[in-house]
Amino acid sequence: MGPDSRPLYGLPHPAGTLKKLKKTMKKDLGARAIRIGTRGSALALAQATEVRERLSSVCGSEISFETIIIKTSGDKIQDRALAAAGGKGLFTKELEEALLEGSIDLAVHSMKDMPAILPEGLEIACILPREDVRDAWISPVAKSLNELPAGSVVGTASVRREAIIRHTRPDLKTVLFRGNVETRLRKLAEGEAHATLLACAGLNRLGMADRITRIIPVEEMLPAPAQGAIGIEIRATDTATRALIANIHDEATGIAVAAERAFLSCLDGSCRTPIAALATVSAGKLSMKGMILTTDGARVYETSREGAVADAEALGRDAAQELLERGGKDVFRVAS
Repeated sequence: MGPDSRPLYGLPHPAGTLKKLKKTMKKDLGARAIRIGTRGSALALAQATEVRERLSSVCGSEISFETIIIKTSGDKIQDRALAAAGGKGLFTKELEEALLEGSIDLAVHSMKDMPAILPEGLEIACILPREDVRDAWISPVAKSLNELPAGSVVGTASVRREAIIRHTRPDLKTVLFRGNVETRLRKLAEGEAHATLLACAGLNRLGMADRITRIIPVEEMLPAPAQGAIGIEIRATDTATRALIANIHDEATGIAVAAERAFLSCLDGSCRTPIAALATVSAGKLSMKGMILTTDGARVYETSREGAVADAEALGRDAAQELLERGGKDVFRVAS
């Protein structure tokens, strides 16, 4: 799968002056509010609320916003893994259709759920400041993965987390845990598993950080590409909305996400293969670690890159190419 040719999320956008933007948008919109499309889970609504509040702080009371809830295929399918049902696009398809037909003006996404390639005519034009990228260990019986008794059951819907668990603790069992955060925590409380793993970012946004037993260092469990980042998708021709949301864009997060998604898009780019990546930006430099695993956790391939932020996507692609040459074909053969 080739890399996405759309611009880096970290590049400056033509924001213009707020006064000019407000005048243009009021003229274009008339009395209509800007329509924010989102999934209906508590976490998705929390993310949409954050976008709305950030935009409202920019616009004041001169432009209004409306949140429109759209149920996606990923929300409806709860009895099987995403890989078996169609992949990451299940969480974005209906939102993107609404964008293309013009029934919403922007869509709010968890960037780790976004497919590597976007539909023609759409683009991610804004990335918010990133939340905690790490994974959370949640268990009523063990303080960490290493302390879990042999033969215990871990519930997860992530092929990345499952592969890392199998690599670290091949003596454990894994079961599918689909559903939103609340559903997965309920399944854990009802004894369907002895532990589960969730993104710290989601728990923090829901005010549920107190449910975390242990925050897992990235050295132990490298996160999914773009984990913890919220993205705003728009129609590529909608210059007014692009200019408005540019005012809440976080450049450092955008650059890091661009590198991680370039890495993802050069690899499998779906949810069928265990892929992990994390990029950070400091003092004009980008550092990145990438990993692919076989689904059984038997083989792990890792690499790292450092370079200028302007080369973020190239660094991500180069890291992916190295892993493909070192062992990626075996990884994808096991995953398919």
